[in-house]
Formats: sequence, structure tokens, C-alpha cells
Amino acid sequence: MTRVRPLVPPALLGLVVVALVLSGIRPYDRLTWLLETVWVIVGVPVVLLVWRRFPLSTLLCCLLAVHALILVVGGHWSYARVPLGDWVRDVLDLSRNPYDRLGHFVQGFVPAILVREILVRRSPLRGSRWLAPLVVCACLAFSAFFEMIEWWSSVAGGSAADDFLGTQGDVWDTQWDMFLALTGAIASLTLLSRWHDRQLPVGVPAQPVPAVAAR
Repeated sequence: MTRVRPLVPPALLGLVVVALVLSGIRPYDRLTWLLETVWVIVGVPVVLLVWRRFPLSTLLCCLLAVHALILVVGGHWSYARVPLGDWVRDVLDLSRNPYDRLGHFVQGFVPAILVREILVRRSPLRGSRWLAPLVVCACLAFSAFFEMIEWWSSVAGGSAADDFLGTQGDVWDTQWDMFLALTGAIASLTLLSRWHDRQLPVGVPAQPVPAVAAR
């Protein structure tokens, strides 16, 4: 297992790059594809640039790859038209394609481990009772920011941004998106925190907290 682990990140990188290229071949709408996959297009170079100073845990690499695949699939078909979501809708007799719901749940589930890894390795919060609440708050803040991006896109693009918004006629879609990101973050921390801890270096030096001089 120790010998296999170093091979996981480059294998996942290759998978994501191939999926991104394939998703860009005749997508449903080119603008929607760009808006949905821009996080992958920007995120992959960022991870490569910081890798030598901040190599990610295997767990986080796997989660980021899954998230990237969900994004590129949604970008290719648009979230409301993903065939897998249509199949789930028909099987469960739902009123809408639920792939967008999955995307927003994962929008909390995956960033929770990303934020947790950064805070554990670059702050004095390792082992603190504040770690989990701050991770959840960060994920919810990002979800709210993403909803503002959708709002700005709607204002700028009008009906051309409908496929990016993916509301499917639900007036509560924004609230659902943020709620699912919140539950995703909480579920991620509940299920994966111990597994994540086992993959992080034991002796991570925490940044010292400034001492307050006694008067």
C-alpha cells in the first residue's frame, strides 16, 4: 500500500485531465461548460504549483478528483440534463433531475477536507474544538459566494445563464444549494476526520499563538 500511494496523485491527475478534455468535445453549451469547469481548469495548475511545498494527502487527492469529475460531467451536459440524473429522477419518481443537488452536496463534502487539511497543517487549530465549526463555516461561506456568482452570471447573461443556474423552476433552489453544502460539510467531517488524521503528518508544527503579556 505504501508503494502504491505515491502513484495515486499522478493517476488521478491524468484521469481528471482526460475527462476535462473529453467533456469539452461538443458540450451542450460552450459557455455553460466553461462556467462549470473553470474550477478544474484553475484548480489543477494551482495544485501543481504548490505541490512541492504543500503535497496533499491521498484522501484529499481522491476527493478532489471525484469533485472534478462531477463538475466536468455537469459542464458537458449541463446539470439539468445529465443522463444519470434523469435516470435517478425516473426511478425515484422525482420532480427534477437531482444531479445539481449532488453537485452542491459535494461542494460542501470535498472542500471540508481541503479546508481542514490547510487549517491542521498551517494553523494552531489541530486538536482544537474550534476546528470543525470553522471548517463548516468556511464551506458555507464558499457556498454562499458561489450563489452570488450565479446571481451575477444571471444578471450579466440573462436567459443565456439559465443552464448554469440549473434552478429547474425551483424558487428555493439557492436555499437548497446552501443547505446541501452545509450538510455535505458536516457529513464529511463526521465520516472522514479520523481517516484524514491518519494521513496527515504527526509532527506538523503549529504556528505559535502570540502571548499576551500579563499586567
